[in-house]
Amino acid sequence: MKPRRVLILGAAGRDFHCFNTVFRDNSDYEVVAFTATQIPEIDERVYPPELAGTLYPQGIHIEPMEDLEKLINELKVDTCYFCYSDASYVAVMQVCARVIAAGAEFAFLPPAASMLKSSKPVVSIVAVRTGCGKSQTTRYIASILKKYGKRAAVIRHPMPYGNLVDQRVQKFETIDDMQRQKCTIEEMEEYEPHINEGNVVFAGVDYADILHAAEEAADVILWDGGNNDTTFFESDLMITVADPHRVGNELEYFPSEYNLLAADLVVVNKVSTAEPEQVEKLMANINSRNPNAEVVMCNSPVTVAHPEEITGKRVLLVEDGPTVTHGEMNIGAAFIAAQKFDARQIVDPRPYARGSIAEAYRKYTHLTQVLPALGYFPEQLKELEETIAAVDCDSVLVGTPIDLTRIVKIPQTAVRVTYRLEEHEPGRLEAALREHQVL
Repeated sequence: MKPRRVLILGAAGRDFHCFNTVFRDNSDYEVVAFTATQIPEIDERVYPPELAGTLYPQGIHIEPMEDLEKLINELKVDTCYFCYSDASYVAVMQVCARVIAAGAEFAFLPPAASMLKSSKPVVSIVAVRTGCGKSQTTRYIASILKKYGKRAAVIRHPMPYGNLVDQRVQKFETIDDMQRQKCTIEEMEEYEPHINEGNVVFAGVDYADILHAAEEAADVILWDGGNNDTTFFESDLMITVADPHRVGNELEYFPSEYNLLAADLVVVNKVSTAEPEQVEKLMANINSRNPNAEVVMCNSPVTVAHPEEITGKRVLLVEDGPTVTHGEMNIGAAFIAAQKFDARQIVDPRPYARGSIAEAYRKYTHLTQVLPALGYFPEQLKELEETIAAVDCDSVLVGTPIDLTRIVKIPQTAVRVTYRLEEHEPGRLEAALREHQVL
């Protein structure tokens, strides 16, 4: 039989992992291309032969998602596999309609098909949407493991936007490691808080090799998921983080509902800043889908070193990019801080936006009060810097998890907003680690 001709629909993350684990050395399939969506400047590239394996000596082209129908026709595609996350059910089925109208089969891989088995205990932290608080939950779990003398290796969901061969296996222990490996703002937002707390972070492209490197460095593997994607590893404890500010999304986005159904434990985060009815509805949704999951209620309190730079001031709010763009939140930690410390005015950043930052506002129309910290490529980083500098304000509240002043110049007074996970009943997560034999 001829191999089935496969087009993998992705966003430079799970798509590569699915290829590596399911398709790379499988002569039953011929992967004719990847598509790229969601992240700028990753299409029109090649998944390199050094990673693609012996069946693909020329590598595999990465093409724009906009050309989906053309690719299906010209490459004679049999099956399109949907391999990216944080898409509404409506958006997923719209892609499905395009695929089947073009004459191909639309398919998913079950998460278990691409899960790797570790020789060490694995705790996976995933979520029902981007920006729920996965990384702060991961850091909290890492702190518990340290208390018991356990070495934890954090394996972060892929964000390979640079040279894929160089990024096959990445290890981050210092800020210099991020600079040397030319990390984007999005990557820094995930790695820097871990580094500051002494956690070693692994990431990259080939997660079998990444897992092997992490196992040599640690007693416990912590999967720190991206967006609302599923874990890449078989897990001893799977924790799903849910957000009452976007209640209902856990039943309306892919693969949010899977993460809810598969959870051993659900962290309901940001409870103190949500309305009680939002929390109540979220709890009802959790119980309707996974009544056996343990539920741990948590807050994500914000802190600032100099609240006097907020009180009575005109402020610009800079927020974590993925959370407020494709995560569809219209506020973040900086907004909460502005309210908490009585800012006089939140300045609308949209009139000052430059280049691709202005384009982001046209694409994400729900954003009206915050500036997303976008910096996927040098030109965009410069446009972010120019946008901030142009805003007429007293202070800039930086709600991203990184020290933004290290990478862009901010002429106004910069106020960094930080946040950590806080259990309503301290000890619940520690008890769960013990129950699942991680401690």
